[in-house]
Amino acid sequence: MAVDNVLQLKELSELATVEYTITKIIKASDDQTWYKIGDRKILMSCQAVVKAGIDLSKLKAEDITINEDEISVVLPKATIFSLNIRPEDIRTEYQEVGILRSDFTAAERNQMMSQGETQIRSSIESTGILQTAESNASLFIGQFLRQLGYKKVDIRFGNNSPKTNLN
Repeated sequence: MAVDNVLQLKELSELATVEYTITKIIKASDDQTWYKIGDRKILMSCQAVVKAGIDLSKLKAEDITINEDEISVVLPKATIFSLNIRPEDIRTEYQEVGILRSDFTAAERNQMMSQGETQIRSSIESTGILQTAESNASLFIGQFLRQLGYKKVDIRFGNNSPKTNLN
């Protein structure tokens, strides 16, 4: 079996192997301002859909080692492919505005949602989505390689990750 057969995986390009839905609550209050009379508070929620997987277009011939019916593949590390927050997934859960105060403006709401998106992006690593993406890709590609006739399949991610034996 040739390396060219395995390099057909490159044609899959972005192999999305996991999708998470993350909900973020954003709260704001400006009742600490001494010169404004009355409270103004808001609680908003947003849902973000995050997709992660392996960019197989980065797979190179030197990442594949074949020895008879054994194969070792070094796959690129998992990456985030998309983070999508649809407008219909943004909701005002609670709002309290004092009688002498004005409502939150669209610009203020947009600024809060921008902060929420930034917080979601910074917390993605802690969700474990990249590890799940690599685990799922390992299972998928391992099965694909066994269907090509390989008896022993070793899959690694990046240059320094431990092997995953899928016998």
